[in-house]
Amino acid sequence: MTRIAVCAPSTPITREDAARVSTLAAVEFPGVELVIHEQCFAVEGHFAGSDEARRQAFLECANDPSIDAVWFARGGYGACRIAEDVLAGLTHAAQDKTYLGYSDGGYLLGGLYRARIGRPVHGPMLADVRRDGGEDAVRRALGFLTGARDGLEPSLAGTRHPVVAFNLMTLAMLGGTRLMPGLAGHVVMVEEVSEYLYAVDRLFFHATAHLGGIAGLRLGRVSDVPDNDRPFGADAMQIARHWCERHSIAFLGAADIGHDAANRIVPFG
Repeated sequence: MTRIAVCAPSTPITREDAARVSTLAAVEFPGVELVIHEQCFAVEGHFAGSDEARRQAFLECANDPSIDAVWFARGGYGACRIAEDVLAGLTHAAQDKTYLGYSDGGYLLGGLYRARIGRPVHGPMLADVRRDGGEDAVRRALGFLTGARDGLEPSLAGTRHPVVAFNLMTLAMLGGTRLMPGLAGHVVMVEEVSEYLYAVDRLFFHATAHLGGIAGLRLGRVSDVPDNDRPFGADAMQIARHWCERHSIAFLGAADIGHDAANRIVPFG
């Protein structure tokens, strides 16, 4: 039996979404036990409970030796407020787990990777069940956590370098902090959602300044881009190429990741 704990380091999920995923898991993954922490349903302002409640829930899941994986319930915003305190509170039991999420969860994934704790993995979260095709995203995550590898990002098969994947905003904000892992020699994949193209350009300006020595960059989907009052004059791919060229970073093309149900899985390292 694979025991997967679900906690919400950022924003809450609904009981309906949790029930839907629990039913899918029971029917299609009988070897999985989902342990959904009650904190996932807490609401305090924007967040899934207070900073302390979110920190404590994560530590209860990560430090439980009977749990095999910690699955982030949803992104949004909030993980950066607890990440350093979470890392300080982890015990030896946290070392043996997989940590699966993306988007705002990247603050925790990056910090875990820097500290060499567990196995951080970019991949779908429980709340993705509400997206179009979301049940397939949930199947991809649960399949990976039970040993399947058909959900991996396709370019992983052709690289000899360690790989990481982040939301671009999250990666840009990590730069210069105590959560930022050393990424020299890595292929770095990034994706973004709901940002103006000028903001995407600004994020690349900052993120690429912290990516010296990487093996290359791949760009995932940049989706739901708002219309600005004037055309920016370059699309996301052109923006990525521009900043890679400015910093002598090899641009390696597209990555099959994004804020959508097609988001593929990228184990760090």
